[in-house]
Amino acid sequence: MDKGNVVALEDRIPKLKEQRRRKANRRLILLLFLFFTLIAVIAYVQSPLSHVKRISVEGNDLYSTKEIIKKTGVTNNTNIWKVNNKEISKKLMELSEIKKANVKIGWPNTIYITIQEHKRIAYLKNDGFYYPIMENGIILKGKSFKEFPSNSPILFDFKEGPILNEMVDGLKRLPDEIVNSISEIHSTPKKTDKYHISLFMNDGFEVSATLRSFSEKMVHYPSIVSQLDPNNKGVIDLEVGSYFKAYDTKTEEQKSEKDKGQG
Repeated sequence: MDKGNVVALEDRIPKLKEQRRRKANRRLILLLFLFFTLIAVIAYVQSPLSHVKRISVEGNDLYSTKEIIKKTGVTNNTNIWKVNNKEISKKLMELSEIKKANVKIGWPNTIYITIQEHKRIAYLKNDGFYYPIMENGIILKGKSFKEFPSNSPILFDFKEGPILNEMVDGLKRLPDEIVNSISEIHSTPKKTDKYHISLFMNDGFEVSATLRSFSEKMVHYPSIVSQLDPNNKGVIDLEVGSYFKAYDTKTEEQKSEKDKGQG
């Protein structure tokens, strides 16, 4: 054996002791780090620093930010660790006007809420007020307007239920340009058809239709009108097939003269 490569035991002992000391120091540092981290977490959880400080709400139009926050049940005394995203979202979805609610937590103490509301399809006119009608068929009775707020169709004599739902579904299936061309829609049920409606268009024509085939036939309205004399107004019947019947000019003139006489 080459004596030059032999290391005496007494020479190795100091090195082993140094290695063990370094390992012990690293373990101690790690344990101290974990200990103080745990203390800091406990102190944070138990202190007001972990309470919700800010709630950000986006996408809300029908409800104010205060109304949304109140519905969540979260306050400045709520611990951020106790906030349940799915539970808050479920509470917000209880509001019929809200279609979707996304809730996220931003550490250390912020909650972000993104709201997607149901789209307004039309307005119901009743007793001089306009009430928004949502895409889910709900009439917002607590959100009335004294003046007509937009160019959406105005509905008359409709109530929440199957007929209004059919009306809303029909409007949703139509292109925006056709919906925007409708001024008024009246529920005018017949003995043979409780789904009969009468539409008054912005161009002066009247449409007689049934909700059973309303969207399928109304989509052809621009093509039908293009073949008519714009100065000869009347009723476009879309109930069975499609045909045009002009207003009785003499009758209209007589009505006009009668109105002037009464005035």
